[in-house]
Amino acid sequence: MPRKIGTPNMSQCLAAGGFAGMAVDTALYPLDTIKTRLQARAGFMASGGFRGIYSGLSSAIIGSAPGAAMFFLTYEQIKAAFPTRPDSQPLMHMFAASAGEVAACLVRVPTEVVKQRLQAGHHPSLTAVLRQTHSAEGLLGFYRGYLTQVVREIPFTCIQFPIYEYLKLCYARRQRRSILSWEAAVCGSIAGGIAAALTTPLDVVKTRVMLSTKQKGPHQGLEYSGVISTLSRIAREEGPRALFSGVVPRTVWISIGGFVFLGSYEKMKSVLLDAGLLASA
Repeated sequence: MPRKIGTPNMSQCLAAGGFAGMAVDTALYPLDTIKTRLQARAGFMASGGFRGIYSGLSSAIIGSAPGAAMFFLTYEQIKAAFPTRPDSQPLMHMFAASAGEVAACLVRVPTEVVKQRLQAGHHPSLTAVLRQTHSAEGLLGFYRGYLTQVVREIPFTCIQFPIYEYLKLCYARRQRRSILSWEAAVCGSIAGGIAAALTTPLDVVKTRVMLSTKQKGPHQGLEYSGVISTLSRIAREEGPRALFSGVVPRTVWISIGGFVFLGSYEKMKSVLLDAGLLASA
């Protein structure tokens, strides 16, 4: 099936998505660390406070480009393969974004597990967390929280991307021209902030599950497992407010991140399309 005009091919999706992922993760990493430490059961100060806020950055950099590339590759190809009527486009955007997240999490979750354990001060170095996680839990330990992450990401993208696409469409119609990259970035910031605030409880659950390790003996009760059980346990033991731990840095981080991430993606995509770079790949 021939691609629609303005639709990037596989190589262009990979390049633009990888660039966007690297840009946002390196620029906003300190806010992500603060959010993770606020959500950790041990508490913000016990998890490191403001010390070492770049802990785990190497893991994030390793996973950011391929994870973002996988997302946009899946998202753009599904949108192009299944054209829809205007009234059903929000559903298609939800489906395409959800499929993108499932694919991206295959790359993102192992790096997220390593990153968050370093951010929370569970291990002193990248090599230590890799060695100890593999020793205690095997390869599956690096996919701890995969389903929890997918459960978090699908509602997030089902909120973010229909809003993002709708704002872009409305603004383009109002201006009677194609939307510019920085304008798309503003739309991404608004959509990301709304989605981030609404899905914070699922992010708290994801953080607790990923920070958990298999315990034996008297400490086995510290284990978190499953979305519903973790939600109810946090609410019961710490109160409903704990489910919104880190909501402010998360919302700020993703609002700014939406601007950088989607703006960088749209800009790089337009550059590649206009210049014909990677067009034959």
